Amino acid sequence: MLSVPTLSLSDITKTYAGVVALENVSFDVLPGEVHALLGENGAGKSTLMNVASGTVQPDSGTIRVGGESIDVLSPALAAASGIAIVHQHPAVLPDMTVLENLQVALPASAFRVDAASSVEQTASRMLAEVGLTAHLRDRVESLTVAQKHLLEIAKALALKPKILVLDEPTAPLGQDSVDLLFARVRSAVAEGTSVIYITHRMAEVRQLATRVTVLRDGRFRGTADVAEITDDELLALIVGRKLESTFPPKHEPTGDEPVNFVLDGFTAAGFADVNASTTRGQILGVAGVVGNGQSELLRALAGLEPFTGTATVGDRAVTPGELLHRAGYMPADRHREGLMMTLTVQENAAVSALSKFKKVLFLSTSREVSEVGSTLDSLNVKAPAMDAVVSSLSGGNQQKVVMARALLSEPLIVVADEPTQGVDVGARLEIYKILRQVSASGIPVIIASSDAKELEGLCDQVIVMSRGHAVDLIVGDDITEERIVRAAVSSTTHTVEVPTIRKQRPLAGTKVRSEGFGRFVQGDYAPTVLLIGIIVLLGAFIFGQNARYLSAFNIYSVLTLVAALGFIALGQTIALIIGGIDLSVGPLAGFLVVVGSFFFNDDKPLSIVALGLVLMFVIAIATGFVNGALIRFGKFTAIAATLTLYIGLQGLSFLLRDSPDGYIGAGMTAVMTTKVGPVPIAFIVLVVVAVALEFALRRSRWGRRLRATGSSEESARRIGVNINKTVVLAYMLTSIFAFLGAIMLMVQIGVGDPAQGVSYTLTSITAVVLGGTSLLGGRGTFIGTLFGSILLIQVLNATTFLGLSQMWQYIFQGVLILAAAVLYSVARSRKKKLEALG
Repeated sequence: MLSVPTLSLSDITKTYAGVVALENVSFDVLPGEVHALLGENGAGKSTLMNVASGTVQPDSGTIRVGGESIDVLSPALAAASGIAIVHQHPAVLPDMTVLENLQVALPASAFRVDAASSVEQTASRMLAEVGLTAHLRDRVESLTVAQKHLLEIAKALALKPKILVLDEPTAPLGQDSVDLLFARVRSAVAEGTSVIYITHRMAEVRQLATRVTVLRDGRFRGTADVAEITDDELLALIVGRKLESTFPPKHEPTGDEPVNFVLDGFTAAGFADVNASTTRGQILGVAGVVGNGQSELLRALAGLEPFTGTATVGDRAVTPGELLHRAGYMPADRHREGLMMTLTVQENAAVSALSKFKKVLFLSTSREVSEVGSTLDSLNVKAPAMDAVVSSLSGGNQQKVVMARALLSEPLIVVADEPTQGVDVGARLEIYKILRQVSASGIPVIIASSDAKELEGLCDQVIVMSRGHAVDLIVGDDITEERIVRAAVSSTTHTVEVPTIRKQRPLAGTKVRSEGFGRFVQGDYAPTVLLIGIIVLLGAFIFGQNARYLSAFNIYSVLTLVAALGFIALGQTIALIIGGIDLSVGPLAGFLVVVGSFFFNDDKPLSIVALGLVLMFVIAIATGFVNGALIRFGKFTAIAATLTLYIGLQGLSFLLRDSPDGYIGAGMTAVMTTKVGPVPIAFIVLVVVAVALEFALRRSRWGRRLRATGSSEESARRIGVNINKTVVLAYMLTSIFAFLGAIMLMVQIGVGDPAQGVSYTLTSITAVVLGGTSLLGGRGTFIGTLFGSILLIQVLNATTFLGLSQMWQYIFQGVLILAAAVLYSVARSRKKKLEALG
């Protein structure tokens, strides 16, 4: 009796703007088997698996899980059905910590496997099972590419899925991590999990899979038992032709080639005293277990890190500055460092060679199109058009665009870190041929790869790295996979001690005081501590100049003003955390004050006052909904959508009242100005609300989804976050806080003035940025916003007590904004440097 497939995809068709990605593709996986899915980049493998995980909706076809048909499969429904996917490009949230990434992606039940274990202990075990040694409190953006992949794998395995999809999981991993992953996969299969394994590596198919299916050009090409099909037959199915050789012929030395590249005592953060030399036509390889200085060596050769010793190209030594502008660098992480994903194929390829296309003061478009097109054609880049967004290309074609940019810049040296990572066998051969041609032209080529077989077939010399040292230099016929691996794993060298090198991370769950302090400095609350220090110092200075500064009346006045700004700024924080902005909060607050001025008068009964409050609240809710709907469904940018409401609301304010009128009743004012000692009740409420929001931001699913959306919308969508709902709700909450701020503003000005609210837009943004919330989204703190609001009002108050003109208010605010921007930029750049070393 045949087993019912765990997952069955029948006659799946998917097109993008008329381009067929999948055409009538059928695929199934049986219980307890590893089913390999092969094909060139662009063959449709990832698209098919995105259909299987609910990320992409097919145009036609049938999806069955456990024999039951599913009409519309979403990521959330896929997860509920037991489908977990490890994407080729990890769906991680860079602004959140390792632990928070686990908590967003996994249900709460995943952390309740043992009553005696805490969430942190359970999470540490999840990481240990895949060999990930990152600290739970590390931000994910500080992890290496390999660590991000391991985190993605840990999330998938923690779900104990019925169907596990692995899309190129081993591409960035070292051999130890690969062995551990394969052991975990075999263990999951033994427990009944069905595994779909997407790879470009034949050896892995032989090692792990029982059946294999091949796609080409979006069509099904065949399924076979792995034991019953040869590598040549598989290659013919994959590329549609027989490949003559995996590697182009190596350079044949004649004995009189000039030396074109020399490293002498080459040292930088992460490695030391590397020596090598090559002649024209030779390719230099860099090998070693991942994380032993290879990437640092290549970054230094690309001019991205300072170095000592000498690097000689041709007949002269080159400086880091020269290499930075003249090296053709192909980074391992093409998405983060290699490509500008929102720009076109042409723009990405041409960006390093714009000076070649200059014609007087402008660029020659015809020349740019001609040269870029010729280079892309020579690399056989498959793209709908040169003006297509580069993110729409397959991984292999994206890598070719990175190579095209390097070649167009007429480089002094070509430096390629994992040049074929995630690239299919056909595209690999093309990349190998181009690298060999570049080397033959006299340009030094240096390649780092975790694939020893690749280095054996491609390189003329190989440096083997271990703990930052060059432990072997293998030349010519001595370059074999066995020799490379033996040199890497048998080394007894110690880690390079360079002052700027980042220390090895401790195991997850361990506590190191210095690293803990470092994480705090890079965290969300460091700006808040700095703000508190500035507030105290500024307050002490003002008090020293004028003792009335700490009078009960002044404290009350300042905190009352803080309450109005604080509520509006808390709402703005929500908008900024999701990666948006709300320019309409100021005019909305002003408009609500104008509306309230028709209801909150001394001669109005309580029922009318209540009606006014309800009307103001409804207007706020509606404004937030319109903002969110324009952004998510109308496809407006956040600035365009909220600017539209900004203009509309300000116009309505002047339509209702062309000048200040409608005085707010004394009863309303008395209620809202109640105080405890010198502290207004409204300010106490503001503090309580800020603390509650901060708790929700860190501990609730709403808060984590909010930050996930701002950190990486695409990754958040992949792990099941409802982006539309999250964004629309965020803008509605932003407007609700503008409503609370409007009530305080109404009491302060005491009249319906249509011109009063506008300034709160810029002031609220300033308070949020001072508090440390990123304008790029994904990170922030409501507590920081609270203290940012306090500092802004304190600065305005200081000018009065110090007898300064109003001009100084703007100067001080400008200085504060500049200081916040500089501190934030310095922290970010320092962190990026640590990432490069880590």
